[in-house]
Amino acid sequence: MALGDQLGHDSGQVTGTRVLPPTEQGEARVEVSFESRGRLLDEDTVDMGTYVSVLGTDGVLRGKGQGCTMSADGDTLLWEGAGTGRLLKDGATSFRGAIFYRTSSEKFSRLNGMAAMFEYDADASGKTESKIYEWK
Repeated sequence: MALGDQLGHDSGQVTGTRVLPPTEQGEARVEVSFESRGRLLDEDTVDMGTYVSVLGTDGVLRGKGQGCTMSADGDTLLWEGAGTGRLLKDGATSFRGAIFYRTSSEKFSRLNGMAAMFEYDADASGKTESKIYEWK
């Protein structure tokens, strides 16, 4: 297995953060929502998503999320993802993981059934950057 072509990239802003009740093991849980703009398969897009991350006793963040990506022409994709990450200096976070799309759009249909990999980073002020790669 290897990373293939870069499929897209975006940048945006965290739009909301909510502390959830801890897990049964007493681990902290946080819900984060974000909105970003970028390109996916050479199309301009807006992406909105929410993920929940759990800070394990081992110091590793484990997160799961879902969202919706829309093109300028109104094509939409739904996505689900999961990954692991870490807390960085001053409250920044960095995640790496897998993302799966589904769509009825012809423009984005090649993403159906594809496993893609993501890099997602948020700085201390909530600015986000992400890149998506095909997983071959």
